[in-house]
Amino acid sequence: MPHALPLVAAATTGSHLTVEQDAGAIIRRSVLPGGVRVLTEHIPGMRSATVGAWVGVGSRDETPEHAGSTHFLEHLLFKGTPRRTAQDIAVEFDRVGGESNAMTGKEFTCYYARVIDRDLPTAIDVILDMVTSASITEEDFEMERGVILEELAMNDDDPGDVAHERFTEAVLTGHPLGRPIGGTPAIIRSVTRDAVIEHYREHYTPAGLIVSAAGNVDHDTVCGMVQEALALGGWDLTGQVAPVARRDTGAAVDATLTPEVRITRDLEQAHVVLGSRGFRATDERRATLGVMNAILGGGMSSRLFQEIREKRGLAYSVYSFGAPSAEAGIWGMYGACNPSKADEVERLLAAGLEELAAGVTDEELERAKGQIAGTTVLRLEDSYSRMSRLGKAELVFGELWSIEESLAQVRAVTADAVVAMAADLASRERASVRVGPAR
Repeated sequence: MPHALPLVAAATTGSHLTVEQDAGAIIRRSVLPGGVRVLTEHIPGMRSATVGAWVGVGSRDETPEHAGSTHFLEHLLFKGTPRRTAQDIAVEFDRVGGESNAMTGKEFTCYYARVIDRDLPTAIDVILDMVTSASITEEDFEMERGVILEELAMNDDDPGDVAHERFTEAVLTGHPLGRPIGGTPAIIRSVTRDAVIEHYREHYTPAGLIVSAAGNVDHDTVCGMVQEALALGGWDLTGQVAPVARRDTGAAVDATLTPEVRITRDLEQAHVVLGSRGFRATDERRATLGVMNAILGGGMSSRLFQEIREKRGLAYSVYSFGAPSAEAGIWGMYGACNPSKADEVERLLAAGLEELAAGVTDEELERAKGQIAGTTVLRLEDSYSRMSRLGKAELVFGELWSIEESLAQVRAVTADAVVAMAADLASRERASVRVGPAR
């Protein structure tokens, strides 16, 4: 069986690890001078390559003075550097038919590009130029403030997004993880350019940077290109510097739960979310959680879908979900329905969880495992997904399991484990969030 890559073992400058995983893929990890971590996965026969630059800072890490800075930076890094204008950055990727984007989470930020393998040097050079040398001019800052406000307004026009955002806040009231990733309009209007620049300089450092690349890539070549690009950006890559440590997954969660949130909107549907505090990203039961969600609300054959949509016709969209983080997480169930049916849908969501806590059939268990196996393998059929898997393994887990090892963990999940997890969640204090017309 292919082996896991123990990322914890290589924690100092000059450390290197290599392991062969699924179908001959070679995964390597090096810690470069300055504490920069580089992870690559060479996938035989693949002609694309994706590179990502990860910084382990997200919206939860913002101080009050820097509130909104993480998402602001995601926009500003594409606005130009001393070497490139915003248009130059766009043109370089368009010229080679590449894709570039960024994502901001509660615990990380990633800038990435997917290109044909021969254009990987360009992708690395441009992405790392952005990361090391963002200009952040006053003009760009004010222009992007307006763009972000429009983005927030667009999200606020989506009642499903609003329901999920307010559910996270309700479950983790008072905790930084409960804050919206993009900030609020008030925060974006008030944050200053100096605060964003301070946030950038504090967190975008060699020791905090992870570069992951997957596809038709050569590890040593990628390491050389990374060092060259970072040096060109003026970063100090000297000295025996240890990488920034991973988050403490055992920290206590100082948060309360708001049991009921009602947001009045003139809509055709009510958007209902019901759930509780979930599990840490490193929880040993995460494979069980995946199987449980598949049975309860993970597809068209799931219990919630069959009961609420197929048998009763009460909703078009209904599912269960989980969003883990370092020391906490959220777990919930969602349904969008006629406002007059909101009470019934919420009752059925709760009943679905409680009935699962009473038992699961062998057929359901095997179907869920098959569903997860299929989606896992299909999801990892492109270089972007493999790149993302490397970055998240380095940031969160300290170990990268092979696909076969991951699937073996799923196959090992028992019916008793699923029932116990459902019972655990059913016993927890719940938050109920609705967005829709006043009753």
